[in-house]
Amino acid sequence: MVNTNLQDYSHKRFNILTGEWVLVSPHRAKRPWQGQNEVVNNDKRPTYDESCYLCAGNTRINGEVNPKYTDVFVFVNDFAALQNNSPSFQIDEGLFKAQSETGICKVICFSPDHSKSLADMSPKEIQKVVFAWQKEYEALAKEPTINYVQIFENKGAVMGCSNPHPHGQIWSQSTLPNEVDKKNQQQFTYKKENNSSLLGDYLEQELKVNERVIFENDNFVVLVPFWAVWPFETMIAPKKQKESISQLTNDEALHFAEAIAVITKAYDKLFNTSFPYSSGIHQAPTNGLDNSHWHFHMSFYPPLLRSATVKKFMVGYEMFGTPQRDITAEQAASRLRDLV
Repeated sequence: MVNTNLQDYSHKRFNILTGEWVLVSPHRAKRPWQGQNEVVNNDKRPTYDESCYLCAGNTRINGEVNPKYTDVFVFVNDFAALQNNSPSFQIDEGLFKAQSETGICKVICFSPDHSKSLADMSPKEIQKVVFAWQKEYEALAKEPTINYVQIFENKGAVMGCSNPHPHGQIWSQSTLPNEVDKKNQQQFTYKKENNSSLLGDYLEQELKVNERVIFENDNFVVLVPFWAVWPFETMIAPKKQKESISQLTNDEALHFAEAIAVITKAYDKLFNTSFPYSSGIHQAPTNGLDNSHWHFHMSFYPPLLRSATVKKFMVGYEMFGTPQRDITAEQAASRLRDLV
């Protein structure tokens, strides 16, 4: 039974994975809305675009020609944010601190069909994407200078996606990114104190109360985290602890793909639009240390709030204080669950 206090009164919720809080203000959802509305473009894209640098057979800006790929295509990013050949250096001059950061950035095209998104793909098609993620994670893990592999996708122009072709990115680097470092510490401390998986114990509790669960199959669960920041934020996690996607069997990879298919399709139905989001997989570092405290998971952070044209912005108090949301995690889960 949903706690009515959590649905009617302002409160804070604790994010067990980062050690941070989010302010929840459910009473504000009743206020009249006079915010920004924007035009939504739901025009159907062609299956092939001769001007798209990600389509099969097309020439990219650097002059390289894409192969006539038929499933998934991965290549080194032509405009990588991280350099793999930069010199090693460190600056420690009083309060001026800096150090070199190297890495390898790749682009992964999910499909040769320019018109599709993950929401338009079958679990079997998405499984091939999962297989490619596994292969890249394992290959990059062998690089001596790579200690973390970040897999992510920006979908939609509002999320900074410069090309609508279905694709994601893989950035690998020599140190742990900020968000990963927080989760690494939280999970390590919990494992040390409780001798169990932090996320595994959390999922067990979520499945028991069943208030925020949207979908589950034999191996995975899709839910709105208790501490969610974004209005329709969700998480996909394996029921049994897996440190990284490399530990998934073929059947588990298919169940992971099914979970991705289910939530992305539900997103598109929510406001009858190609739902924008940023998604990412947090998993064990590749630093050669004992990472048995890790339980991998995939998060979706969508910006839409009330409709296809009303977005959630992190401004004001959220930039200078604490993230804040109006619609509760339970309300968001209920709406998404009805669309599955």
